[in-house]
Amino acid sequence: MFRFAQHDSFAYLVDSRQFGEPIYSIMNKRDEKLWEGIDPAAQDALSVRDYRTGSFAQDLAQRGVDAGELVAADRNQREIKEAWILGVEIFARKVGCFAEFVRRDEGILARIGLWPKQWSAARMFGHTAKGFHVHPPSVPEDSAAADWLRRLFVDEPENYSLRRYDKEQWDVMFFLQGRVEMILCDIRAGLPRRVMRLFVDGDNHRSNNNVGVVIPPGVAHAIRADGAEDVIMVYGTSTIFHPEFEGRIASEVENAELPESWQKFLDQSGK
Repeated sequence: MFRFAQHDSFAYLVDSRQFGEPIYSIMNKRDEKLWEGIDPAAQDALSVRDYRTGSFAQDLAQRGVDAGELVAADRNQREIKEAWILGVEIFARKVGCFAEFVRRDEGILARIGLWPKQWSAARMFGHTAKGFHVHPPSVPEDSAAADWLRRLFVDEPENYSLRRYDKEQWDVMFFLQGRVEMILCDIRAGLPRRVMRLFVDGDNHRSNNNVGVVIPPGVAHAIRADGAEDVIMVYGTSTIFHPEFEGRIASEVENAELPESWQKFLDQSGK
């Protein structure tokens, strides 16, 4: 679940052109001499990590990429365009002793016509995660959901006046402290199912990964604190908070059960 290059202290890339066949292929063949000092039963459990790099789309959906790479990516390139979740925006921020979040009349939010009605803050303890949740898209009564969403994001993607910001929750997220892994999954009717996995740095870690992220309704999102440091985030929403706008998906990570022995003890103590 960690960044491939930055969290594996021994991680490296091998140029397979220097060998008759890729090094990962060679290592996958059992070399009995190499492992003769290991108990035979343990040898059966051995596996070799695959250090090959994938395409941009594969890395974005699987290993994850730094947010700064996404800011710099040319979204007109076919590979990037086909991997990007429609409606998601990622924009760079300048961070120092003073750092702005966003200006209403400038930048991406001005371009797409979105200005949050509510700003909130949340804290995540180190080594914790927020499970997947999603906000429902608002669909006009005279439209089929799939047709409407295709019109918004495929047929007329720059007609931002069609967006129903006041009837659905769009999120604009910023991170003040810590580092996070964010996973986005498009589950909107009629749109291709795509996954974006990115790493964002909080303001106390000045880097190209200090970004703001715009998440449309219908895009499920989860966040994991990347390490032991607590995370502090600030997010704006296009509507004020409505509990019915929040659908939980695979969120059991937030509700870890007590050890079985603890629960048995508690159950007995109440008798």
